[in-house]
Amino acid sequence: MTETATLLADDPIWLILIKVVGIFAFLVVMTLLTIWAERRVIGRMQHRPGPNRAGPFGVLQSLADGLKLAFKEDIRPLLADKWVYILAPVISATPALVAFSVIPMAPRVTIFGEETALQLVDLPVGLLVVLACASVGVYGIVLAGWASGSPYPLLGSLRSAAQVISYEIAMGLSFIAVILYAGTMSTSGIVDAQAQGWFFALLPFSFVVYAIAMVGETNRAPFDLPEAESELVGGFHTEYSSLKFALFFLAEYINMVTVSALATTLFLGGWRAPWPLSTVGDDYFNTGWWPLLWFLLKTLSFLFVFVWLRGTLPRMRYDQFMNLGWKVLVPVSLLWIMAAIVLRGLVTSETVSTAQIMWIGGGAVVLLVFLTALIPDKKPPEPEATAPLSGGGYPVPPLDLEVPQSPPRRTAVATSAGATGAASELPGDDGDTTTQEAPRGDV
Repeated sequence: MTETATLLADDPIWLILIKVVGIFAFLVVMTLLTIWAERRVIGRMQHRPGPNRAGPFGVLQSLADGLKLAFKEDIRPLLADKWVYILAPVISATPALVAFSVIPMAPRVTIFGEETALQLVDLPVGLLVVLACASVGVYGIVLAGWASGSPYPLLGSLRSAAQVISYEIAMGLSFIAVILYAGTMSTSGIVDAQAQGWFFALLPFSFVVYAIAMVGETNRAPFDLPEAESELVGGFHTEYSSLKFALFFLAEYINMVTVSALATTLFLGGWRAPWPLSTVGDDYFNTGWWPLLWFLLKTLSFLFVFVWLRGTLPRMRYDQFMNLGWKVLVPVSLLWIMAAIVLRGLVTSETVSTAQIMWIGGGAVVLLVFLTALIPDKKPPEPEATAPLSGGGYPVPPLDLEVPQSPPRRTAVATSAGATGAASELPGDDGDTTTQEAPRGDV
């Protein structure tokens, strides 16, 4: 049992309730601030002001939008399965809140005279709790698409299920090297293991894989494919409105905060102060309430990256996205895990030091990037004029589908005896009168 677990075991009931309410309030406030910051940052990227009317700097705009959303009409489709339709957003939002309970925000603080840690619970399998919550959350998305009774939400939910499962595997593989070097799956134990150095420098590939997987796991741009408006109208929540839609919206942003906090815990030392503040005094900046500040700053930096990606990168094609997960991240992660095991064994046997391994690994990465840059780009051969287009393996329309020319317009031609604008009537073969067509140049 870790020191944090021993400290949390003595928490009274009233302190546990304060922590529960505090975590809920923290996540809701972070959601409102993240939405506001996202709109402001993307507005600055696109040379427009963003929200600036409600409150100072428009900070109350998210609160106003949330209140307006709560009072909108709640419409349920006629073909929807009533109870599953109502339960689905709750299933999506609840695991997102529960996952944050194992995140350590500060080591040892005093609340109303009671010494405790800023963490709700410290479990020996804390990382598995986060993965389990992510797995349960996707059920809400799938059930929402199925219960809506409409084909477009169903398509969005199926795409989301495939996406989340794919990137959960990559995310789980990125945990293995961290667990191997920390020697525990406890989140507080992982933070303690980074006292001599953060894991993002020691395990850079695991950090990159997790950073990509957390964007795909939260369905954020450029991986927001389950709700691709150009293909699926609005995704799995097309038929939702009012508070039920707000729960899906809340779950997405809470998941962003949770995966950002988990990235901070796993790779950026958690609540530990950055260098050189970590060397000041008798570990002064890693005691009291200072660690909460470092934790929040690191988490906010990851949230800024989410916003940055949304304002910068276009949405990927779905097959490219799935290929990235299954054909790149998963196999390369397995190779990295084997390399990490070998390096860990060498360090344990004192054959080489950790610093030597970091220098060797950095040199190998630089060499790989250099060699990749030297490889010439091979352009595909130009297709022959008579050969049909293949589209690179994807269906394309046949070449004989050309847009037909519009038929000549019919207009009235005036006769010399008739009034201007009157049609000249000519006898047809069957005795009927026909209207003479004017040349196209006269139209």
